[in-house]
Amino acid sequence: MAFHEVRFPTSLSFGALGGPQRRTDVVTLANGYEERNTPWAHARRVYDAGLGLRSLDDLQVIIAFFEARMGQMHAFRWKDWADHKSGKASEGLEYDDESIAIGDGETSVFQLVRNYTSGAQTYKRPISKPIKGTVRVGVEQDEYREGVQFEVDATTGLITFAHPPDLGVEIFAGYEFDVPVRFDTDRIMASVASFQAGQVPDVPVIEVRV
Repeated sequence: MAFHEVRFPTSLSFGALGGPQRRTDVVTLANGYEERNTPWAHARRVYDAGLGLRSLDDLQVIIAFFEARMGQMHAFRWKDWADHKSGKASEGLEYDDESIAIGDGETSVFQLVRNYTSGAQTYKRPISKPIKGTVRVGVEQDEYREGVQFEVDATTGLITFAHPPDLGVEIFAGYEFDVPVRFDTDRIMASVASFQAGQVPDVPVIEVRV
C-alpha cells in the first residue's frame, strides 16, 4: 500500500461524522465481575465522508478522489475538524501546546505527540502527519527556529534537532495535523435521483497505521 501525500477536500470532510474507535475485549466471569483487555495501544479514527456532500458537484469531486486512490488501495490525508491542532480549537498555535519528550542529552530525533488528559490519566497519541509550515517547537522557555535549530518531516511527524536537547529539559511542540486514512470500501453506490432527494451515499473512511 502506498501513501499519497494529498488531503481529502476539506470542504467535504467538514460535514463528515466520525471520531476515535477503540477495541476492548470484555469477558463476564461467573461471579458477575468483568475482565477487560485491549489489543490496541492506540485508537483508530473512523469517518463517513458521504455526509459532507451537498451537491452533485461534490459527488463528482469525491468520485474523482476515490478513483485516484484506487478505492482502498492508497491512503491519504484527512482533516478531522473536531481534532486537528495541538491547542484549543478556539485559540492560535503556541510552541508549548504539547509536551512531547524530555531530553536525555543524546537523542536528537523525537516523534510529535498529542496528549489527551482526564484526571490522572494521559493518553499520548503519535502524530505522523503534521501540516507543513504550522509546526512550532521549543525547549523549556525558548522557542526554536525551524531550518536552523530543528527540522520537521511532515510525512512522519519526526522532529530532528541540530543538537540533542540537554538532559532533563522539557521539549514542546505546537502544530496542526491530518489523520492518515484510506477508504474502507471499494465501491461508491450513488444515484442522482436519491441524491437530489437528500439521500447521500455511505463513504466510509478509516485511519491507517503509517
